[in-house]
Amino acid sequence: MPTPAHHVDPFAADPEFVFAPDCPSRPVLDQIADKWSMMVMAVLVRPTRFNEIKRRLDGVTQRVLTQTLRRLERNGMVRRTVLPTSPVGVEYSLTPLGESLREPFLNLYAWTVEHSAQIRASQVEFDARP
Repeated sequence: MPTPAHHVDPFAADPEFVFAPDCPSRPVLDQIADKWSMMVMAVLVRPTRFNEIKRRLDGVTQRVLTQTLRRLERNGMVRRTVLPTSPVGVEYSLTPLGESLREPFLNLYAWTVEHSAQIRASQVEFDARP
């Protein structure tokens, strides 16, 4: 029985291409693996205004959040909608492409939470080496 295309192991298909400097996946991976991008996408379960996103992401600066949202919008993951309010408001929502990343992201996030203590212990052990 053939394996669906989304379950093909890309490393087995052509390992030299996957890691090539001009591989088209590199900028995409750089974008979606960014911590703020991942957190923004987690917050966007519904259309959300900029200041609400900022409040939910403790520690993000306005500049970094603006840059992150612009990159996500440029990559087709997030939609920016200007609201007809006074003063003018803006809200952000996931596009269908962004929605398609939620499941893999949530799996990665769950793995991170599950293993964070083990990772931290490894870091402490490594840093204590002479």
